[in-house]
Amino acid sequence: MHFIPEELDDYVVKHSENEPELLQQLSRETYQKILQPRMLSGHYQGRVLSMISKLMNPKNILEIGTYTGYSALCLAEGLQDSGALHTIDINEELTDFQRKYFNKSNYGNQIFQHTGNALEIIPNLDTTFDLIFIDADKENYPNYFNIAIDKLNPGGIILSDNVLWSGKILVELEPDDTATKALLEYNILLKNDDRVETVVLPIRDGLTISRKVK
Repeated sequence: MHFIPEELDDYVVKHSENEPELLQQLSRETYQKILQPRMLSGHYQGRVLSMISKLMNPKNILEIGTYTGYSALCLAEGLQDSGALHTIDINEELTDFQRKYFNKSNYGNQIFQHTGNALEIIPNLDTTFDLIFIDADKENYPNYFNIAIDKLNPGGIILSDNVLWSGKILVELEPDDTATKALLEYNILLKNDDRVETVVLPIRDGLTISRKVK
């Protein structure tokens, strides 16, 4: 979905940072071998994630939803030299694929994979985070926020992907559309929760930046 004319969108991508070669390889192999390749963050959003991480220079990053590892590698570009990125995914079949590309990068020894239910894993992570990226099953977005906010350092950032959900947040809700229902609740939650200040960016499928203020 394009929120600006496609020609203008193409111009924006063309005049933004180039996609690193390793991520081009990861993207190609994802489209060749993995189901639902549209879940990939992709070139432009990946460069946005990279830029935000580089501006923050976080010590610790938490990612909820790894898929094939593209966004993790983008976020890792801003890590401090002694920093760590913890990424969680429920699909154990993708673990080896992710690790292959993590190990090809400069950040392989800083990226820690966790497989299973994020709601069970996050409370057991013995660290706090400067940057959290939520990009997993939409039905649990409110739950992910509520469990992750206590792990976020003051001044830290939560990035939430797909918050505009191809425009479905504007049309009449179907009774069985649990994903859209959860995202509608989530967007209201971020707007009204006084622990964060939030801005929604119309980037690709919608990216929210929420800063923890207390």
